[in-house]
Amino acid sequence: MVMRTTIDLPEPLLKNAKRRAAERGVTLSMIVEDALRNHFASKPPATMPPFRLYTVRGKLVRPDLDLDRTSALLVEDDASSYIPEKK
Repeated sequence: MVMRTTIDLPEPLLKNAKRRAAERGVTLSMIVEDALRNHFASKPPATMPPFRLYTVRGKLVRPDLDLDRTSALLVEDDASSYIPEKK
């Protein structure tokens, strides 16, 4: 049984779908039907296990370090490993 319906699509999407239908020599309805079949046939992405953050109690090695500013840590690391060239 085939049913008729109306859907709203963004203009660029509709133009692409019509162009694809013309390239394949099929109707726009067939393009939409294929897209819906493929969408419903695909498996949903596997869910990721919940993230668990393990922490360690104790004193920080350097309490003056701001661990929220990783860019500052990278700069400090680069500066500590920089050895100026001798001229």
